[in-house]
Amino acid sequence: MSEKCSTCPSSAGCAIDPASCPSEEQNTLVGSLNRVRNVVAVMSGKGGVGKSSVTGLIAAELAKSGNRVGVLDADITGPSQPRAFGIPAGIGLKGTEYGIIPPLATHGIKVISVNFFLPNEDDPVVWRGPMLAGAVKQFWGEVDWGELDYMIVDLPPGTGDVPLTVLQSLPISGLVIVSSPQDLAAMVVKKTIKMAQKMNIPIIGLVENMSYAICPSCTEKLEIFGKSQGKQVAQASGIDFLGGIPWDMKLNDLIDHGKIVEYNSPDISNIVEKIVSKLP
Repeated sequence: MSEKCSTCPSSAGCAIDPASCPSEEQNTLVGSLNRVRNVVAVMSGKGGVGKSSVTGLIAAELAKSGNRVGVLDADITGPSQPRAFGIPAGIGLKGTEYGIIPPLATHGIKVISVNFFLPNEDDPVVWRGPMLAGAVKQFWGEVDWGELDYMIVDLPPGTGDVPLTVLQSLPISGLVIVSSPQDLAAMVVKKTIKMAQKMNIPIIGLVENMSYAICPSCTEKLEIFGKSQGKQVAQASGIDFLGGIPWDMKLNDLIDHGKIVEYNSPDISNIVEKIVSKLP
């Protein structure tokens, strides 16, 4: 892996792999066939709230409804989408004159992640902010996405270089904010909401993950992470509340085994229906 590629058309240099970089004469072709109707970024500001799980669930639900879906894993230093969708690291990517061919998951979901460029999925990516942002730009412009109805972008926590690059560089149709019941998570998530509002990025709404858990023995609803406050946070921030998602052992197991697309939930279906209705 190299931090600089002399053949990369990007002024920032190649942040991925020189072998996959297009030459200067191919530069005008890269991404020229990409047609992405809606770009939805999933953002939390706070780590540990299940943002990547929500990203995968949204993408899977859209694909199961017959849409052409892509997932851009912009969480470069903590990528998790390949594992969730059951695509191994180091699979050997190929490319065309139009860019890198993204691997396919179940239901034809196209996924791109830095883990596909690593020999092992637990190899670290030790890059500074500009390199991380450069990789995200390449994932958008130098991947052969083709025709997509929806691209779901999994952003890293915080309001740093990568989220800023995505919000400034990609044609974001809307932003989904992910929170959890804890007061600390709600406080940090509000920073993300204010960031998006200052940048005039349209916010689709807020999803509260891990709102509660259902006891497998007695079916009692357990607020293991505290009392749900997603609706109140959304109202106080002037955005819509899309719904809550319970903590589910079955979902955890499916993600660990690369089968997130097999998870079915009326909560997810309702949330995705609201997201679609709010897109242009």
